Amino acid sequence: MNTAHSAHPAATVVPPQAPAVESAAGTAVLELRNAAVRLGGATIWSGVDLRVGPGEFVAVLGPNGAGKSTLLKALLGVLPVASGQVSVLGQPPGRASRRIGYLPQRRSFDTSARIRGSDLIRLGLDGDRWGVPLPFGRRSRAAARRVAEAIDLVGAAGYAGRPVGECSGGEQQRLLLAQALIRQPELLLLDEPLDSLDLPSQAAAAALISRICRDQGVTVVMVAHDVNPILSHLDRVVYLAAGAAAAGTPAEVITGETLTRLFGTPVEVLTASDGRLVVVGQPEPPALHTDRHAGGGAP
Repeated sequence: MNTAHSAHPAATVVPPQAPAVESAAGTAVLELRNAAVRLGGATIWSGVDLRVGPGEFVAVLGPNGAGKSTLLKALLGVLPVASGQVSVLGQPPGRASRRIGYLPQRRSFDTSARIRGSDLIRLGLDGDRWGVPLPFGRRSRAAARRVAEAIDLVGAAGYAGRPVGECSGGEQQRLLLAQALIRQPELLLLDEPLDSLDLPSQAAAAALISRICRDQGVTVVMVAHDVNPILSHLDRVVYLAAGAAAAGTPAEVITGETLTRLFGTPVEVLTASDGRLVVVGQPEPPALHTDRHAGGGAP
């Protein structure tokens, strides 16, 4: 989906239109109430209301510069909210970091990178500790089991022993996903994990993330440039534009009426013959897959 641009007119906040699935205790994994973030004296977005339940798959969409990655940073506690309330796993942002897996915007590893995939994954378990892990003892055996489980979870057994520089883009992404999952998080925050992959790899990675979400009960919040590879897997969408937000199911949010309200300019959403969504209004320049996906490789 090519996300529409606007000249950032005054926008009306659209509140969530569908209740999130809640746990038996009645608590949400994520909850934002009238939240706002300011950077350099400018409001990036405001009036964001969102409630996400356990095991939901949520996409964060919007044009470049709308504050999609900023939303993840606010959830991580890296950026404070200027107003409103944010709760992450029942606590203020930053308090439950060990229960969160985070995959930032990726950069391909240089072909000369010699660290093995399995060692890269283990960094997610003990990379914050000083010194080199001992290759023996109870802790080492437990860590090895966790690494093996993470490798199996993402289907990376065939290449986890190779240097990451020799792996394809899709293989590298699976290794990084395993790194984010190794501590068995309750919440997984992914910042454009599909952006550098070719289309078949995008579909495979989206299906993998969806399976982890369902089978492991992990709540997933993914920043995405194109909703189409993940559309069939989504429970909920947050669309950021012109400093405001709309949240709800994909059918509720990705509509001409809702996006027109957000952007303050006429926007039309079309469905192509293959089921893909196309946003027409003031779209971004079309992405050149030959450039964006260079080196993406098979998943």
